[in-house]
Amino acid sequence: MKRVAVIGGGWAGCAAAVELARRGMPVSLFEAARNLGGRARMVELNGRKLDNGQHILLGAYAETLRLLGNVGLASSDVLLRLPLQMRYPPGQGGMDFVTPRLPAPWHMLIGLLRANGLRREDKLALARFSTTARWMDWRLNIDCSVSELLDRFDQTARLVQLMWRPLCIAALNTPPERASAQVFLNVMRDSLGARRAASDMLIPRVDLSALFPAHAAAFVERHGGRVHCGLAIRRIIAADGKWRLDMGDAQAGSGAASNAVSSATFDAVIVATSAWQAASLLAGHAETASLTSLDHEPITTCFLQYPPQVRLAQPLHALIDDGDIGHWGQFVFDRGHLDAEQAGLLAVVVSASGAAIADGHDALSAAVAAQLAEVLQRPELASPLWSKLISEKRATFACTPGLQRPSNETGVEGLLLAGDYTAGDYPATLESAVRSGVRAASLAAAG
Repeated sequence: MKRVAVIGGGWAGCAAAVELARRGMPVSLFEAARNLGGRARMVELNGRKLDNGQHILLGAYAETLRLLGNVGLASSDVLLRLPLQMRYPPGQGGMDFVTPRLPAPWHMLIGLLRANGLRREDKLALARFSTTARWMDWRLNIDCSVSELLDRFDQTARLVQLMWRPLCIAALNTPPERASAQVFLNVMRDSLGARRAASDMLIPRVDLSALFPAHAAAFVERHGGRVHCGLAIRRIIAADGKWRLDMGDAQAGSGAASNAVSSATFDAVIVATSAWQAASLLAGHAETASLTSLDHEPITTCFLQYPPQVRLAQPLHALIDDGDIGHWGQFVFDRGHLDAEQAGLLAVVVSASGAAIADGHDALSAAVAAQLAEVLQRPELASPLWSKLISEKRATFACTPGLQRPSNETGVEGLLLAGDYTAGDYPATLESAVRSGVRAASLAAAG
């Protein structure tokens, strides 16, 4: 059997390792950090196991759900499943839209008829978007920005503000005026335009490391593979038709594990690191221009701890973001609905957060707390017991129109790429990372 090395223990690398192990292939997974998960992992804050960013998945994430099952997890045990919804706090000029549990497309139609806060012209515009997109088979001849697409479909300003803009920023982490309309349509096709369950919103009940990476590592080792954390690979070296891994200066005196790695050879290597790290590893072997040309967008999550009796009416509220008045938050999650031990903990997501973090973490934390107090009409939320901001500066690539993303294949036999930035239908999401990892594993097995 081919020996395969996977460099990078994020979700793409873990997915590749699980898929190879499932096929009975000996795989070695290398992660420079002490813990797996990459940009979607557990961190410890004030004695709590939280995530480096609040995530939400979709029922359309078929590969992610399949791999959770492969490693022995029931999705109902680790994910809270909610119907597609966009629910703003009452009295703030938002809307209340929830899809009922009916077969598609009736769930969308009935949800639209029942929606509060949308005028007749807003509802007609939403129906027109769905009908026209289906007629177009969710495809554009020439990509454009999401804002241009919404103008073509005559979407109302209110519907753009309350639904399309927050959905675009949440899904693509790119503002609609700069975001790819085709990628946005791909997401809408597989959620709004598919079966009802595909549009469901899935919120992790457990930390992200426990959700998949930890179980992936156990699965790989049960199937004869090896998982090495805390070992950073600095170079990939061609060796008589095979590949060796070099840890550079860190290798000297670092123990038996590193010595074993340096002497091992592999038939294929899957580079599942970030794009800029992959460019460094592949330098001298393959073309890296498509990796170094990607721009990136940050995502920031603000965690605010209140007394345990503080509770929101529902697990998730949408928020109207307006940077001009310091309202940066776009969604607020009540973690107490997900885990009783996290009662009183709120997580506020600020996607595409470059402008929001310009004045520093303390200023943004204070602004988010003030926003919650105002829009939820609860003055006590302005004064949390503690707050912590986590900002991933390169959380995702900027998903712009016509972007040429790198292929899983590097053009060099035995060298493959995996990551949420590789070519595919989806933006930089957990599902995109998992799909890329599985695709790279399939290519390694077949090559």
